Amino acid sequence: MTQLILFSIIVGLLLAALMTPFLPKKRKNEEEIVRRHQPVKWFIGYAIIYSIAIFIFYYVTNLDRNLSSLWLIVLIFAILGATVAQEVEKKVKGVIALLALGFGVYILSAPVWNADEKYAAVEMEEQVEITPFDETKKPASVPPQFVRNKMKKAFGQVPNTSYYELGNLQIQKVNGEFVYIAPVEFSGLFKWWNGKTVPGYFTMSATDSADNPRFVKAEMTYTPSAYFGKQVERHMRMDHPELIYYGKAQLEVDDDGKPFYIASYGKFITARDGFDVQGIVMVDTETGKTTKYALSEIPEFIDGAVSPEAVSLQNSYYGKYVHGFFNSLFGKKDVKIPSDEGVEASVNPVFDETGHMYYFTDFTSPKEEVDSMLGYALTDARTGEAIYYTGNLEESYMDSEGALQIVEKKFIEKKWLGEMPVLYNFYGEASWLVPVLDSNGFLQNYFIVSAANPEISVYANSPNEALKLYKTALQRGGSTVEGTSNAEVKEATITVERVFKERVNEATIISVLATNGQNYLISTESAPLGVYVEKGDVLRVQYADTGDFFLPVQTFENTTISITE
Repeated sequence: MTQLILFSIIVGLLLAALMTPFLPKKRKNEEEIVRRHQPVKWFIGYAIIYSIAIFIFYYVTNLDRNLSSLWLIVLIFAILGATVAQEVEKKVKGVIALLALGFGVYILSAPVWNADEKYAAVEMEEQVEITPFDETKKPASVPPQFVRNKMKKAFGQVPNTSYYELGNLQIQKVNGEFVYIAPVEFSGLFKWWNGKTVPGYFTMSATDSADNPRFVKAEMTYTPSAYFGKQVERHMRMDHPELIYYGKAQLEVDDDGKPFYIASYGKFITARDGFDVQGIVMVDTETGKTTKYALSEIPEFIDGAVSPEAVSLQNSYYGKYVHGFFNSLFGKKDVKIPSDEGVEASVNPVFDETGHMYYFTDFTSPKEEVDSMLGYALTDARTGEAIYYTGNLEESYMDSEGALQIVEKKFIEKKWLGEMPVLYNFYGEASWLVPVLDSNGFLQNYFIVSAANPEISVYANSPNEALKLYKTALQRGGSTVEGTSNAEVKEATITVERVFKERVNEATIISVLATNGQNYLISTESAPLGVYVEKGDVLRVQYADTGDFFLPVQTFENTTISITE
């Protein structure tokens, strides 16, 4: 607060100096004009009024308190001051107005000429495809709308319920588990005045839709819904008035369950345009203590150091400005448009198998009515570094909007819709995993569809059940199912008890029940001689031990008729 008061006084004095005519106007009765001219009184009066106005403006808007933010105000006051000034004073204020105007032109024109700098600041490493997903793991795929509905129904756990409402959801890892966190927020000014603090936050699994929300007691004084100095973003601004923030403050919880609010800060690319993230400011929600961290120094428990809004902005730079500003408007050569289907500022948070969080975004063509995906990006949520995946350039991948349209058509009679589509590498196939919700926002099933072959799709009550069906669908569809990173390759000698053969497109799928009780799948796409397998044959098989009901065979030898595949 002290810094804001001092800043307001300094700016108020500057504006008063611009507005006060220090030299009297020359008229016929010059002596009377000079006698009545009292510039000091006007200067003091203006300084008081302008200081109060500047204080209110910056307090309400929460704008950064850098001198560059004053250019428009200085321009207006310099012009007005010059109109009432005389002689040398008029020239000085005119020069100040011209300088402010020049600086304004510099700022307003920055988006035209700094496109290359924006692109360079976010340029991504390019790769072809992400690593295969480990099907023994559970993807964090419970959609936020469903979680929010369940948390609202559990809101009775909150003391003095009428004072509060549910805040924004964030997904994060706490004690090794992927969970949604949603703070309780004040529902209005008078509720804040009476309540003073919020009692805690809700948590729910992000991988298990059968989980129930749990209310965690943790009194928080500094929150987004508080007022005046307790409003957390204003509190951050008061402690760090010069920082450039981008994105809303987000709740992060450490492994002991203690809540903190964080906000991403950075720098303008040029002038007052663009944003390049550099670190976070973290606030203890109980004491208000603020700590500034560079991205390389953030605490281990922080998952989303880079705000989703900042990631969305970076994606737009990377997609639009590959060949500069004017190309983004006219020629549009190599321009890519990031999807807006994400659940957090048009991006979707996902976790890798080590529990590290990324933001996922797919890119499509700027041409209308085109649902072909040009690539997709994963941005590290702790560092802001991103990798752009081109996908298999020999295939055309469907984008997220196309995946959602398939879900809508699949369940058109029930009026179910998809939410939060994320692209995974399932068994070597680029595939969309889409949670399906009914019209009331409740989760009904999980839908998986091949990005390259939309006719291959399945759905089930859980992601892992859908994965098992999807593996079979891929083999029946003629695709080669690759092993995952953790699927152990084993060998066994089996005797065929039953065999079933099914022709699918250009391939045959052989389902084998062995005398040991295990089931195996052989596709002629990868093993053409599998068509000769019959009941009673003894096979030496090499298969991926995925834990599925049908185990995919990679190679086999039919010792009964001496055929090796």
